[in-house]
Parts: sequence; structure tokens; C-alpha cells
Amino acid sequence: MPSQRSRREIEKEMKEDLGLVPSFFDRIPDKYLDREWTLFKDFELGETLIPQKYKQLMGVALHSETKCTYCTLYHTEAAKLFGATDEEIQEAVHYAKSSLGWSAYLNGMRIDFDEFERELEQIAKHVEKTSQEPAHV
Repeated sequence: MPSQRSRREIEKEMKEDLGLVPSFFDRIPDKYLDREWTLFKDFELGETLIPQKYKQLMGVALHSETKCTYCTLYHTEAAKLFGATDEEIQEAVHYAKSSLGWSAYLNGMRIDFDEFERELEQIAKHVEKTSQEPAHV
């Protein structure tokens, strides 16, 4: 098992990276702090397969539904920090609204899932085929 860093070492790193130790890390028990900070740093601040701007826009959209005011504020400000415009943030929220509406409708109407899957496959094939064809003038 890898050795665990002390709270003091982790908080020093936080101050170097963020300028302070966020108070929401204060209540995390010592035995979990290193793991939680590493995950936060890697996923919330680091580069992953999904660029930060898009990841933060996903967070805005997601938390517009969960209605977590902390997360909505965090992801909105982080999205801006990583280059998102107000228009992109608004679009992410509108997309969440639209997607959630369709989810409510499909589930509420109990649309047959197998039929939905077959139709989606047919649509994907059609769009793939037509997107490769030259445009008609």
C-alpha cells in the first residue's frame, strides 16, 4: 500500500495550486484526504481525455438538474476560467433542459425501449450515409 502523505503536506500542495486550502476539505478525515485531493486535482483541475472547458460545461448542465447550488457555481466559474463564454454556458443549460424533457417524456409515456433502440440505429445509419454524400444544389 502506498505511503500516505500528511495533512500538512497535502494542504501545502493545495495552497500552491489554489492559493488557499478550501474549507470543504477541512472535514475530510486525514486517512481520506490524500485520495480525495488527488481525485479533485486530477478530475477538476487536470487535463484528462475531455478538455477542461467541456468537462466544466458538462458540470454546469448536470448540476442545473441536481440543483446543487455549490456545484452549479463551481462549474460555472470553472467553465469561464477554462474559456467558456456566457453563451456556451447558457447553451449547456438549455441542452440539459431539452434532454431532461425528452427523458421525462420517453419514460413517462413508457416508449418501447427495443423499438427506440432499433429506430436510433436506423437514424444513425441514415445520418452517417447522408453526411458522406455530396450536398445537392
